[in-house]
Amino acid sequence: MSEFFGKTYETIAASQSDQALGVNGVAGDILNRLVIVPATTGAGTVSIKDGSGSAINVFVAGTLSDLKPIVLDIEAVSTSGGWKVTTGANVSVIAVGKFR
Repeated sequence: MSEFFGKTYETIAASQSDQALGVNGVAGDILNRLVIVPATTGAGTVSIKDGSGSAINVFVAGTLSDLKPIVLDIEAVSTSGGWKVTTGANVSVIAVGKFR
């Protein structure tokens, strides 16, 4: 985890399940943005969770026309624990926010 301008960012490799953001991850953590980086045009799904809540798909697998990064502004505060990110095959993520 690295910090810049009062925010932190973390990288999540491809094929990760429920990778926690932050050292402890607590309610009140802020997820500002996800930068989704596909490695192939057949990149897998990306989902987020608020603590132990249900997964929310933010990028669904499909055929992409190019490999440029996809920026998603989330701007959400966790209510039931730290944020978690799951990545499918051939897709990584950079998460930006305030993670504890």
